[in-house]
Amino acid sequence: MKTSTSSTKVETSKVLAEKINGRAALIGVIALLGAYSATGQIIPGYL
Repeated sequence: MKTSTSSTKVETSKVLAEKINGRAALIGVIALLGAYSATGQIIPGYL
């Protein structure tokens, strides 16, 4: 029985893209917390 290795192999460019996406999301969360702590509003100027 022959196993397929191409379906289990993950492309390194996709892994790198997911890491960058996760880091950008964390920066956004930190910016959100900073804006909330500075202004007391969830979305400054709106809420």
